[in-house]
Amino acid sequence: MFTNAVQFMSKKKVVVIGAGPAGLSAAYALAKEGVEVEVFEASPYIGGMSRSFDLWNQRVDLGPHRFFSTDPTVNGFFAELVEQDYTVVNRLTRIYYGNKFFFYPLKLGNVIRNLRFTTIVRVLFDYMVQRIRPIKNPKSFDEWVTNRFGKKLYSIFFKNYTEKLWGIDASDIDVDWAAQRIKTLSLFGAIKNAMVGGRNNKHKTLVDQFHYPKSGTGTLYERAAQKVQEFGGKVHLSQPVKRLVVEGKNVKGIELVDGTIVNADEVISTMPMTKLVAGLDECPIDVKKATDALFFRNTILVYLNCNSQELFEDNWIYVHSADVKLGRITNFRNWCPSLNGDENSTILCLEYWAFDNDEIWSADDKVLGDLGSKELKTLGLIDDNLEILDTAVVRVPKCYPVYQTGYQKHLKVVESYLDTYNGLTVIGRYGAFKYNNQDHSILMGILAAKNSLGHSSTNLWEINTDSEYQEEGKIKDVLIQ
Repeated sequence: MFTNAVQFMSKKKVVVIGAGPAGLSAAYALAKEGVEVEVFEASPYIGGMSRSFDLWNQRVDLGPHRFFSTDPTVNGFFAELVEQDYTVVNRLTRIYYGNKFFFYPLKLGNVIRNLRFTTIVRVLFDYMVQRIRPIKNPKSFDEWVTNRFGKKLYSIFFKNYTEKLWGIDASDIDVDWAAQRIKTLSLFGAIKNAMVGGRNNKHKTLVDQFHYPKSGTGTLYERAAQKVQEFGGKVHLSQPVKRLVVEGKNVKGIELVDGTIVNADEVISTMPMTKLVAGLDECPIDVKKATDALFFRNTILVYLNCNSQELFEDNWIYVHSADVKLGRITNFRNWCPSLNGDENSTILCLEYWAFDNDEIWSADDKVLGDLGSKELKTLGLIDDNLEILDTAVVRVPKCYPVYQTGYQKHLKVVESYLDTYNGLTVIGRYGAFKYNNQDHSILMGILAAKNSLGHSSTNLWEINTDSEYQEEGKIKDVLIQ
């Protein structure tokens, strides 16, 4: 009895801030090893940006979230929790540009039919010019992509969509964004893929199948939260964290917004880095200035319940047209039959991006629903007489860390400062200010747990820096994941 009491008293306690992919994968890995874990999530939901929810008697996600990794750690996490409760989805995605739909991955016949011969010649000419006279030491997204593909192809398939997403000129987007997300894809690689129709394609931007839980991508995190509790941990929803509790440079726990103090030996945080630093007392002026230079982009998701089962075949569509504000459209009818239940309608999810002070961010839900319906008709994706049964709007703040030119300098200042605190680990898209996919965030969470357990000493700041750590150095979608 005495021995057990000593073991109980000396048991490590870890508080995890955030119940998204990074936070829950860390909590799961720790709780499974017997660590006392408490998770605090500000929202009422499990899964963060990868959550699933019921809508109009169907199941939807916050936009398209596919799962594809060759990393055994990440795949092991998926297999342990989802087991056989998944399906393999055949991916069909297209790009809308110039009133035409381009298959993505590219298909040569489709490209030839959709682009004028003069445009194809211009694409090849610009590419050759760029190869002969490249931009030396490209500093921005537009320079890097132009170097790789030429000006014409950059203007067709990169510029407009990228600027919609980030809300700033492509010349102000750091070269990191291109280097991380496009890296190994070249024009000739894309042409080769088009010629063979994507067969035996090994480039990760061109994967044509992916695993998907039958009840939505959020299933993975719902089950992780359940397991954490089965292992003796706790998961608290609607419990926003105000700040860290520190003594000198030692993190001792957290303070909730309601004033409650929760003591811990370590804190793993996935809350927005900017908010975390703002809650630290005696933060140096240079760190505050660096933090103020980092900012996020918000997402508005407009869901339309369309009275039809056959709208279009795509899982999702990238919209490069400057005629509309929306950037991506997800068709949940084409993912997994179990999502639709017995309903005969199709739920579409339209994505818009905004900053806090943009008019669209605070627009009325009805205005957004009407805008979505109008823009779908403008694109020709739905008929003018199609009945829209219902609309719903979900706003997701601080979704995307903006890689504005020079952001690395500011981020490095903040990283170095946070490293001076003992018992603190920051991970995830929000916490580490990294444009993570859910695969990256899962890996960060599991590696953070291993560090906490003393099983490794991974530098987590390097995760998703150049993406060499997983997937054999190959990157996911060129456009957005």
